[in-house]
Amino acid sequence: MEKVPRHVGIIMDGNRRFAKKLMLKPWMGHEWGAKKLRSVLEWSKELGIKEVTFYAFSIQNFNRPKHEFDYLMGVFCKEFDDLMKEENLAKLKEDSVRIDFIGRLSKFPEKVYSRMLKLMELTKEHDRYHIHFAMAYGGREEVIDAVHKIAEQVKKGELDISAINEETFADNLYLNSEPDLVIRTGGERRTSNFLTWQSTYSELIFLDKHWPELEKEDFIAAIQEYSQRERRFGR
Repeated sequence: MEKVPRHVGIIMDGNRRFAKKLMLKPWMGHEWGAKKLRSVLEWSKELGIKEVTFYAFSIQNFNRPKHEFDYLMGVFCKEFDDLMKEENLAKLKEDSVRIDFIGRLSKFPEKVYSRMLKLMELTKEHDRYHIHFAMAYGGREEVIDAVHKIAEQVKKGELDISAINEETFADNLYLNSEPDLVIRTGGERRTSNFLTWQSTYSELIFLDKHWPELEKEDFIAAIQEYSQRERRFGR
């Protein structure tokens, strides 16, 4: 490929519909989704993609039925614990993979929140690959939170109003990095409040397959399509 995106954002849609196809409880699809995420990370590394942001849990997902919410929290805890096993931490260190979580993280139950903080602390020095999990995340909420932070800085005299520009605004977001490409699975043709500020000039690719059904050739085809596009940035 002529060019590979440095940063890819992924909206992992279709877990529940995939489970329904298998005649299972809808929320059980999230376990297949977690396994697919690991595969996509390996494919990304093979292709030389340095940064990936996964839309893992939105602000609106807190409105899911309690049994599904509790099930999901269990999946998160299981996956985070697995990442923190000695052999997996050694692999993260060897590959120099940094893990971050972005969003209103304190909204999560303590058992989930504490694991996220620990994973970030354990990998904070790694700098070859960067993985972001958007959790308790919403793009509009991120902008509002950035406005609050900037207003507080102005109030304290730490920032002059005349100094507020795109750069200073981006510095106050959860994530100051713009994806070159955003991929959404599941057949929907919208970005659903994902990286609202950062994805202004991102290339968008929508796939009909549900997230657990994504295969390596599908992912490579999306990257190939991106590599053939001419990005003009309004010029």
